[in-house]
This record gives sequence, structure tokens and C-alpha cells, in this order.
Amino acid sequence: MAAGLLLGPGLLQAADGNYPVSSIASHLKENAHAVVRKYETVFTVKSPAETVQKTHLVITLLHEKAREYAELTIGYNSQLDKINFISGVLYDSYGKPVEKLKNSDLMDVSAVSSISLMESSRVKIGRFKHFQYPCTVEFEYEETTTATKFYPRWHPQLDMDVAVEQASFQVVMPAGLELRYREQNLPGTKAAIQNTPAGKVYYWELENIPASEKEPHSPTFMETTPVVYTAPTDFEMGGIKGSMRTWEDFGKWYYQLNAKRDQLPEEARQKVIRLTAGIQDPVEKVRKVYEYMQGHTRYISIQLGIGGWQTFEAKTVAEKGYGDCKALSNYTMALLKAAGVTSYCASVMAGSNAPLAPVDFPSSHSNHMILCVPMPKDTIWLECTSQTEAFGYMGGFTGNRYALLATPEGGKLVRTPTYKATDNLQQRHIEVTLDASGDAVAEATTVYTGLQQDEMEMVINQLSPEDQKKYLYKSVSIPSFDMDKFSLTRQKGRIPAVTEKLSLTVRKYASRSGTRIFLTPNLMSAWSSVPPPVENRRTDVVTNMDFIDTDTVVYHLPRGFGIEFVPEKVEISSKFGSYSAAMEARDGMLTYTRRMSMHKGRYPAATYPELVEFYRKVAKADKMQVVFVNKGL
Repeated sequence: MAAGLLLGPGLLQAADGNYPVSSIASHLKENAHAVVRKYETVFTVKSPAETVQKTHLVITLLHEKAREYAELTIGYNSQLDKINFISGVLYDSYGKPVEKLKNSDLMDVSAVSSISLMESSRVKIGRFKHFQYPCTVEFEYEETTTATKFYPRWHPQLDMDVAVEQASFQVVMPAGLELRYREQNLPGTKAAIQNTPAGKVYYWELENIPASEKEPHSPTFMETTPVVYTAPTDFEMGGIKGSMRTWEDFGKWYYQLNAKRDQLPEEARQKVIRLTAGIQDPVEKVRKVYEYMQGHTRYISIQLGIGGWQTFEAKTVAEKGYGDCKALSNYTMALLKAAGVTSYCASVMAGSNAPLAPVDFPSSHSNHMILCVPMPKDTIWLECTSQTEAFGYMGGFTGNRYALLATPEGGKLVRTPTYKATDNLQQRHIEVTLDASGDAVAEATTVYTGLQQDEMEMVINQLSPEDQKKYLYKSVSIPSFDMDKFSLTRQKGRIPAVTEKLSLTVRKYASRSGTRIFLTPNLMSAWSSVPPPVENRRTDVVTNMDFIDTDTVVYHLPRGFGIEFVPEKVEISSKFGSYSAAMEARDGMLTYTRRMSMHKGRYPAATYPELVEFYRKVAKADKMQVVFVNKGL
């Protein structure tokens, strides 16, 4: 296919007869909910300040599970983008037209989120009404934008359960502008580059990509499927020209975009000076300012045009008491400046499963702003959008990834804090009083730290006491129990901790048979998730978190009962982690201790059976039983 291919202007002109389902190769239907028949994207760079993208997508929906692909959604910024046209046709399984999108079928709605005061974000939505599976949908649309720091990412396989029959990607660059691109997982296909009098045309094409089933403990979907990332060298946003040739260049543009917006009203500046007067320790000074900011602001997103990337001024936050992530980070930077402390705003891709920024490929890879405070012995990172987050803690939302500092000298790509196993603890102590019928009462105290407390922190700060109790009922893995009392408290710190206290009445936890009681001593931490075997595994094995869990459970036995059988100590070791469990009987008590440690890592696919075996042994050990006997009968 020629590198200079351009899309035709209309639908219903497909040379292959409007895509009958019968023409799909059988191997593309295996494991598939849908099949992309054609996915053509042409991205044309008009200038550093304007780009146009035209998309032609045809996808066959094999059954109801693919329903989501029948709806077209195009997000855009009403101040920076323009949707030039949208058209769509629905075909039956034979390829005959059933329905065509009309203007009345297209919705144009605000994408303002519940935490936003104002946004220029909108969404165009196109929906068909008449469905009978299998069927095929065809969409064509064109977008123009002046937000030219964003070039497209070509990822034609929409999900693991979607096959691709044919897809192509074309980038048209004018003379004098350079395209930067990064190819990943392309099966032997590289860019075809054609020189023209007007510039260069880059072209990629893929065919016959089968659907596949997700493998347990696999890398992210984006890491294992064909992708082409593109990015500009020179761009322009809001009239400010920038370069993305290096991270230093990109950070310099961001710094210039937001320069001189950290000026505070004199009253606010004097308040900070009084607040930090007499504090010699710079860390304590930063803490004081951060906690002041948390107590006097709230997060509200305001995303209007270039304002999606340019902060409003610190004096506005001081006067209004609210701002988005950029504004609150910039405001905190201004407060620290008044206190004599230097800090830098840092853009980062936030989210618990967010991909790491490609160190070797400068690009607009961020959705959030945090604050970095360099110190002689340490670096302090501040999440400025939360009124409850612990000082200096990033957690799973922004920890262990790269952030781009915006400094006067340019951008600096730096790593946010990484949390070790000794930071991410679950330490549990339970006192259990068992009666002769097998019922029990238990007092359980669990301390979660680091990443293991992240979810509990949200439970404390976002749920009502009633909903907290419902959450705890779902999370406690005991078959039949009542929760008589509970409490949750959080201790802030660079490694924060949540203490959970539960008073439980457990029904028939131990089973009685004649004079004997059979008990599984692991009351609350039994491991039950053993991944299934996978033949001919394709992907690496990924474990996502370093952590250590420890349990001590003390059982007070019913009067007259003694120990008849106690299992031997169990110790399990592998490259993925380690496990030990032991029991000790003494003076009418049984003490059960357990420790499980896991390593975060990425391992070759061939190691997967070893991971399955490790988890299988742990699950088996967690089911060990002790036998008590009534010695008085």
C-alpha cells in the first residue's frame, strides 16, 4: 500500500462489500468479542500551532459483550479543538446498511466532572438504536486542534479481546518540522517514510492481529501490544512556542507558561512569615506551610482552554481558597517561597496503574501536578489537592514513577518516592476466646502502613461510619460473624499508618466432632488466590508491590481441652517472596504466627509455574488445622 494513502470522504464506498461477517478469517474470531475490520488514521501537521486528524473505523461486534464499541465518543476542548464532521453507518451481518447516523443522533455534552467548577471539555457522542448481533459499525470523523503539544498514540488493538483485520497510521509533516516517534511491539513492521516537496509522510500498517486472553500477573495491555507513540519537536500553545526535543526543553516551556504566577498578596506573605517564625528545621517549616495550605484551601478543577495547562495566579487561590492541582501546587510553592524555601512544580502521570514516562522519549505524559521540595539530605514531595493526605507521602497515586520538574534552567525528570516492603506492612494481632461448641469472640488489631494503608485512608476520609462498617464486613474473610465494634484511626507521617480495631463474634469457627475440636488457626489472612496454570505463556510475570504481612493469633482454649495435634512449622521460599507459619501450645493457649513477604518485580514468562506453586503452597499452609481434645471426658 502506498505511503501517501489518503482517506476517502464518504462511507458506503468500501471496496470489499461493506464488511460481511462471513468474510472474517476464523482465527480472528477466536477469543474475540469484536474484530476491527479497518482502522485508518491520518494525522496532518499544518504548522507548529495547528493539526488535523481524520479517522475511519470499521468494527464488527460479534456479540453483546462488544456493545461498547457501537458508540462513538470524541472528547474535545471547545476553546482549542473543532470537530469538522462525523458520519456513521450500522450494517447487519451480511453487510447491508441498517441505520445511518443523523444529526439528531449526535449528542454534544459537557464533560465537566463533579469536582470541576468550569471546564471547556466536551464530548461528541454518536449512538445507533437498532442492534442484532453480529453486526458492523463504521465511523468516520475529522478533528482540528491548536493543542499541538499532543500528538496521537496509535494503538489499533482496542483491547485484548479485540482482533484486528487491517489498520494503518499516516503522519504528514510539513517541511521544517520534525516528527519524533517510538515504535513498540510492532511485528516486523517499521515506518515507511516518503519525502515529498511539501515535507515527509510516515506510514505504518498492521494486519491479522488475533485477540488473546489476558494472562494472570501479566504486564499492562499497552506493554504487550503494538503501539506507535508520536510527539512534536516544535509546538505552540496559547501563543507560547516550545520545544519537546528534550525533557529540559519541555520543562522550560512549562516554566515559561507559568512564570510570575507565584506572587502572593502582602497580607498572605506576612502570615506565612509569622507562621514559620522561629522554626529552624527546614523540614518542619515545610510541614507547617503544607498543613496551613491544607487547612485553608480545597480542590476544584478549572480547565478552560490553555488554562488546562496554565495555572491561575497564587493571589487568586489566596483570595478564593480553591484551585486545581496546578493552582494549589503553585500556591504552595508561593507560600514556601515566602518562608524562604525553594520548591518546584512537577507534572506527573497519576493513577494506581499509570504507565511510567518513557525516559528516552520526551512527550506530554502527565495528568496531574505535585510539588517537589529539594532538601540537603532528602527530597519532600507534596500532594497539594488533598486536605487529608499525610505530609510528604505520595502513595500508589503518584509514587514510584517519573515526574518532570519545571525549573528556571529547564525540565528535570526525577523519580518520586518508592516504597519498600518494610514501608508496606500489615501487622495483625488477634486475641480469640474459643468455647466448647466452636463459637468464638475475637479482638483484632491491625496496623496498615504505606501502600497497604492507601485504601483504608480512603475508607476513613470518604465513607460515613455506616459505610465504613459495610466495607469492613465485606473485607473480613470469615464465613459467619457479627461485628460488635470497630474503629479506624490514621496516624500521619512520611509513612502513614491506619489502625483498625474489630470486636467480632464468630459463629461455629471451629468444628466439633465428639470429644474433638478442629480449628484452622489462620483467622483473617488466609491466602486463597492461586492463579491458574497457563500453557505456552507469552508475557513476563509481574508482581506489583513489595509488602510484608505478619499475624499473631492467640487462642484461649475452652476449659478441659488440650492439644492433640499441632502441624510442624512451615517455611516456603522462592524468588517471588517467602512465607513461614508456626504454632506453639502452652497453658491452655495456642499461639499462631505467620509471616508473608512479597517482592515487586518482573520475571521471565518461564518462571510462572514457580509463582503458581509458591501461591499453592501458601494457600495449603494457610488451611492447616489444629486438633483439640476434651481431656476431661
